[in-house]
Amino acid sequence: QVQLVESGGGSVQAGGSLRLSCAASGPTFRQAWFRQAPGKEREFVAQITWTGDTTYADSVKGRFTISGDNAKKTVYLQMNSLKPEDTAVYYCAATRWLGTNWDYWGQGTQVTVSP
Repeated sequence: QVQLVESGGGSVQAGGSLRLSCAASGPTFRQAWFRQAPGKEREFVAQITWTGDTTYADSVKGRFTISGDNAKKTVYLQMNSLKPEDTAVYYCAATRWLGTNWDYWGQGTQVTVSP
């Protein structure tokens, strides 16, 4: 059982930056950030594996960077050039070791971007 705790959310103006953190209580294989805006379905944002391989949603490529610190068991999401459409609750998710399903989820952290 792995617990995930997100932090770093807040309110910024368009064009600003924010860094989210997700601390895991145990090892994970893949870890990702998802987000969900009011009235919309949850969407994938970025993913990182324990080896450092990353993938991004097209909507955030070039603006967001996901990184990880295996020693600290923490994953980060650096968000630059934020847009109002980035406003959402951001969730950290992780798979079990060698797993494919998003078995673990954090409580979420609110990100609000003002125009």
